[in-house]
Amino acid sequence: MTTKSENRARKLSQDIITAGKWISERHWVPATGGNFSARLNTAECLVTASGKHKGHLEEKDLLTIKWSGNELDCKGKPSAETRLHTQIYDLDSTAQAVFHTHSIHTTVFSRLIDAPVYRFNGYEMQKSIKGNTTHESDLLLPIINNSQDMQALAAVVQQRWEASPMPFAFLVKGHGMYAWGNTIDEAKRHLEGWEFLIECELKRIQLRPLLPDNIKQGNLR
Repeated sequence: MTTKSENRARKLSQDIITAGKWISERHWVPATGGNFSARLNTAECLVTASGKHKGHLEEKDLLTIKWSGNELDCKGKPSAETRLHTQIYDLDSTAQAVFHTHSIHTTVFSRLIDAPVYRFNGYEMQKSIKGNTTHESDLLLPIINNSQDMQALAAVVQQRWEASPMPFAFLVKGHGMYAWGNTIDEAKRHLEGWEFLIECELKRIQLRPLLPDNIKQGNLR
């Protein structure tokens, strides 16, 4: 007979597999890029194994990780970026799922912006991010420099979080986005919302210099 915790782990595994297909269909995790996780308890989570295509995950590709600070314990080979997932769980006690994606527009956008944050304003889709109720508010997305040293990168995430809690996402330059939520469905919503906002802003940046003044002013005669 399976235990309650085993049944929960199996359910979460299936939910991640389903989410992986949905995310892959949107071309946000090409090749074997990206990694996903779901919290099991305060010190354990499921995380995708290294080198697995996220659109073709199987239950055996979800590994159980135990962690304490920088120390990770796993029988298999988890994603190299697992420490960032556990850092998010340590910083946000409500976080239950994390998705790391490598979409083209988030990766390009992250390389264009030299500032540590980027301000979004005026988009109705800002309301897809928990806690935001109007397009009129500023929504600040953190951008951090990439590193192959996951401990150092996790430390930067902690420093940035302590300076200002993050809006359920951040970008890593030239790498991609991390988005999370208090359920898998909420994490998916935050991911989709941020992907939409970034794609809109990237297109606005691209097109604005090409628009003649009469178009900018509404093409009114």
